[in-house]
Amino acid sequence: MIERVVSMDEMEAAGVVLAGGQSSRMGRDKALVPFAGRPLIEHALEALEEAGLSVSIAGASPAAESTLAAYAPIIRDSQRGLGPLAGICAALEAASTRYAVFIPVDLPLLPTSLITYLLYRARITECAVTVPTVNGFAQTFPVVLDRCVLPALLAALVSEKRGCFAAFESAAEGLGQRIAGIPVELPVQSGQVAHPCGLPPFRWFLNVNTPWDLQRAEQLAAHSIA
Repeated sequence: MIERVVSMDEMEAAGVVLAGGQSSRMGRDKALVPFAGRPLIEHALEALEEAGLSVSIAGASPAAESTLAAYAPIIRDSQRGLGPLAGICAALEAASTRYAVFIPVDLPLLPTSLITYLLYRARITECAVTVPTVNGFAQTFPVVLDRCVLPALLAALVSEKRGCFAAFESAAEGLGQRIAGIPVELPVQSGQVAHPCGLPPFRWFLNVNTPWDLQRAEQLAAHSIA
């Protein structure tokens, strides 16, 4: 059993699901696509709630907004159509906590224990941007952000350099820091992070962008070791 390493009250953190995107490759709004019998939005919100976080949804499409509002509060982008960075900025502007953890709606294999561990590392290191790495490669999400990065992210949004990872790098550099990349393999080896179905870390970051991706994720979840 994976034990929490720190109380989420101590973390002063909130959780946000990024539910935007055109979903053009999926053919329908990804947030409402069924995975393991439930919409993807339910899986994403549950991962954050199990980490003890209050939850909200950012970047919802206008067509899905009323439906998604039944699951969690909706944070609207100040300007629609500017991508996930706009949703991140809107959520940080609305946040009353020091930290916010962001996950996209299309990572259904992401374990809660990883979110908990990233929050723990963000707190003890006081790094403004914390992300996981797998096999030495940094992942854009999940990401733990200190609200102090908001001005830099807003500047990136206005400059039209809206790639999330590049904006995170610029925000950290502006504070005299680097992005804190946490190798997932280390807490897995120590037993602090694990997948409830036994999936290895490199499987956790499968983005469900297409029907084929969805089928693959379903297969992984069904055939993994419980």
